[in-house]
Amino acid sequence: MSQAIAAGGATSATVGQQQQVKRRSAREREQKGQWWRFLLILVVTAFVITPIVTVLYLSTQPGQNSTATGFTFENFQRIFSAGDVFTWLGNSLTVALVTVVVAVAVAAPAGYVLSRLRNRLVSGYSLILFVVQSLPVVTAAIPLFIVFTTLGLVDSLAGVAIVYIGSTMSVAIWMMAAYFDSIPISLEEAAWMDGASVFGGFIRVVLRNSLPGILSTAIFSFLLAWNDYLIALLFLQSPQNLTLPVGLQTFFQQNASDWGSVMAVAVVMMAPPVIIFAVLNKYFSVGGIGGSLAGR
Repeated sequence: MSQAIAAGGATSATVGQQQQVKRRSAREREQKGQWWRFLLILVVTAFVITPIVTVLYLSTQPGQNSTATGFTFENFQRIFSAGDVFTWLGNSLTVALVTVVVAVAVAAPAGYVLSRLRNRLVSGYSLILFVVQSLPVVTAAIPLFIVFTTLGLVDSLAGVAIVYIGSTMSVAIWMMAAYFDSIPISLEEAAWMDGASVFGGFIRVVLRNSLPGILSTAIFSFLLAWNDYLIALLFLQSPQNLTLPVGLQTFFQQNASDWGSVMAVAVVMMAPPVIIFAVLNKYFSVGGIGGSLAGR
């Protein structure tokens, strides 16, 4: 009997050793897979960052007819002393901020309707948004140019802002509706029982818990207006009305051989989106409904 017990103990020990070997092999395979994934991410990141690093490097190198050597901010001093870059930067910021404010103000209640109401009218409206979203802006550029010529909105920042708002609206509404879907309607029902109206529940409950969704929609709208080139090129003609993308192209045509100054303008164009992401990044991790659901 003791021999059987010993044999059973040996068998259990053998099984335990085999399991440990399997777990060790699994960990080694997992570690190898992690290294491959890390290497792939590193290569992709280097491929994406290389043009940005090149722009930053060239912008800090001496330009034409410069007496400086090595690292210098002379190119930035040159482009800002000309005055046009400040004008283009102001125009781009104005148009982008107007687009953000109007897009969020309209998309929030419209997205709430899409999220909470389920009927044929809302479904048809949702389908129209999907169709409009799938159409490229260039298909409406020429008709809009003809209409805006009649209305006197060509070569006007207001006209460009209207186009940006219209092209942003469908996606902005979809984004807001998708985030509102994640907020339980029970929170609004509790507010209604406390005497709040539907609009009051939307303002006090839904919007207060929708900061990440609002910021995502705002950043999307900002980037669309900030990076656009085609609409601005088509609708804007006067040098004092140009936005920064078109102004950069104009500056490049005038200073094609001065790469330092051209890259300095490119850095100015890259700076606002980078600053916005750096400042607002922490708000994307805010748990909008976590505190509201505590104790329920």
